[in-house]
Amino acid sequence: MENIGLPSESVRRSRTIERIVAGQATSDGAGVQLTRVLNQSLQHRLDPFLMLDAFGSDNPGDYIAGFPDHPHRGFETITYMITGKMRHRDSAGHEGLLESGGVQWMTAGRGVIHSEIPEQEKGVMEGFQLWLNLPNQDKMAPPWYRDFSAADLPRFVTQEGVAVTVIAGESHGVTGAVTRERTNPLYLDLQLPEGTHFKQQLPADDNAFLYAYRGTLEIVGTPVPVQRMAILENSPETDGVDIKALTSARLLLIAGRPLHEPIVQYGPFVMNTREEIYQAFEDMKEGRLV
Repeated sequence: MENIGLPSESVRRSRTIERIVAGQATSDGAGVQLTRVLNQSLQHRLDPFLMLDAFGSDNPGDYIAGFPDHPHRGFETITYMITGKMRHRDSAGHEGLLESGGVQWMTAGRGVIHSEIPEQEKGVMEGFQLWLNLPNQDKMAPPWYRDFSAADLPRFVTQEGVAVTVIAGESHGVTGAVTRERTNPLYLDLQLPEGTHFKQQLPADDNAFLYAYRGTLEIVGTPVPVQRMAILENSPETDGVDIKALTSARLLLIAGRPLHEPIVQYGPFVMNTREEIYQAFEDMKEGRLV
């Protein structure tokens, strides 16, 4: 841990919960079983975030085939491995191994074809993939990615004993592994001992949500059960969120500045117009995607 015993941020008035969302069980890639926590129906409400998938199983049949070669254009993917190993390869010749506690941040930009294949034949595979939209002017930017090992990710512990991993953004004066000026994403993994609080300042106009993947939480008297997403209401009178752990708990807290741009998604492509989607398919067909 880089910082121990940091005082909690001051939050004058916490956001409340707008609604609790149960994810939808589905499969993707070559049959990987997962829960789609944030789907297309919530893209405008949670702009700039497009999707959040949670995967977790100790049955190799649920994950072993992975995600063979597939294209992306127009957004960023953030893959966070809680437990397990995933091998990444892409059409630009890049290759990396994502291991327990690590993050891969990939900017698809104008186009990339990549694969994500588990590099284990047994054991638990658990993690998340978040899709972050790109603003119009950046959708055709050159592809980019970086792997962060668990040791690369900034961490701190609050005075109450809450352990925080800062994947993106800033919390309690600690800057995360990645920052983005336009969307200003905040991505925290929080581990709260039972009965503790965690307070995080949030700009009133940013969209924010959390996902409890261990234990039970409470925000301003409203409980959040395990494996549920809580969308936080937007109010100009609030300046952050105050999270209380009813049991020992672990969660993702995610927030960002909305783009307020049209969102047109068709499978692996997210653009601003239908014409741009048609162009993406044409470019893929003609080998111009990458």
